[in-house]
Amino acid sequence: MKEGNINPKLVFEEKKAVVLFMWLFYIVYFSFEAFYQLSKSTIYKDKNLISSNFGSYVLILGILTFGVYFLKKGNPFIVKYIYIFAYLGIDTVDSIVSYWGINEPYTSGNIVEVLFILFSPIFVNMKYFLVISLGLIGKELILGLILQSMHVFMPIIIYIILSLIAYTLLIRFNSFIKSLTDVHEELRHKEKLAVIGQMATGIAHEIRNPLSSLKGFTQLQQERYPNTNDHYSIMIQEIDRINSIVNDLMYLGKPKEKNFKKERIEEIIAYTLSITQQQAESQGIKSEIFMEGPLPPIECNGTQLKQVFLNLVKNAIESMTEGGKIKINVKIIESQKMFISILDEGCGIADSNILNIGEPFFTTKSDGTGLGLMVTSQIIKDHNGEIKIESELGKGTKVKVSLPIMQKNSY
Repeated sequence: MKEGNINPKLVFEEKKAVVLFMWLFYIVYFSFEAFYQLSKSTIYKDKNLISSNFGSYVLILGILTFGVYFLKKGNPFIVKYIYIFAYLGIDTVDSIVSYWGINEPYTSGNIVEVLFILFSPIFVNMKYFLVISLGLIGKELILGLILQSMHVFMPIIIYIILSLIAYTLLIRFNSFIKSLTDVHEELRHKEKLAVIGQMATGIAHEIRNPLSSLKGFTQLQQERYPNTNDHYSIMIQEIDRINSIVNDLMYLGKPKEKNFKKERIEEIIAYTLSITQQQAESQGIKSEIFMEGPLPPIECNGTQLKQVFLNLVKNAIESMTEGGKIKINVKIIESQKMFISILDEGCGIADSNILNIGEPFFTTKSDGTGLGLMVTSQIIKDHNGEIKIESELGKGTKVKVSLPIMQKNSY
């Protein structure tokens, strides 16, 4: 794990946990050994027992050198693994040497093993927890087989019980951290929306002035030459749609009144395709529409849904630089929802980018703003609907939109 790829805050927190663990490890380990050796020397009157494990003590202290080295190198994440693997190796060898070929019952081990298990949730690392639990249980099984001792079953049962307790704590820690992360992401998202709202408010006046002039000039031309160009009405509709986009951006981060009425999805889709037809034909793209059965009208804001599907269809067109097909499928699901899918044969979206789709200012286009899908997602959310994106690089993208036919709280 490279230091440059790790958040410095995580390194700092890991270092604090490792330092605390190292202190507790040596305090618990040597306190238990002193008490254990003193008890044995008192019972058996054999002063040599106090120094019988001197080699193991030196090796245990030697682990400290490696721990300090990696802490100073800025990689505290490996230290906890060094301690568990070194301890397992040292204790296993020491137990085999001490009990091999003698009749004394196996009573090795150290209460520090309990510390290993109960402290593992502090690191909030499932992999490390499994190494600890399986390592200690495996050590006892190996010693039981080698030393032909049944005394290992009690430690194994204890470790299993402690592991279940530690696992419960670890799950709770993970759940708590995930909740904090989700709250942080939500706050960050709201901050972005607030920035967008402020930007939109600041420039709305400057945008609307030229738009009003354009609309007035277009209407004037339409009145003067009513039979010369059929595109005037579309131009006026598009100017109005730009105005509605400005309004949507202004209210993205603020609660706004929903103005829903019954609209036909067929008309919304048809309007969207009429707007994008010229661009699609110029790129050799054909559109196929499948509508299952008679479709009831849905309660929605028609202008906003036109913006939604215009964004989605334009994205599909822009992803197919060498032509292809766009398949639009509309059907009723569960008798209460309208399901619309848009499938293209474009370049696709990388898996690493899928989760960021809809985030403010995130875009994979060189000339994109990162606002189109954000507005789209917000409009669908305001309609109590859902949007899902499935994509595969080189094969295409499928966007699934589901909308309730009847709104529970419409205005």
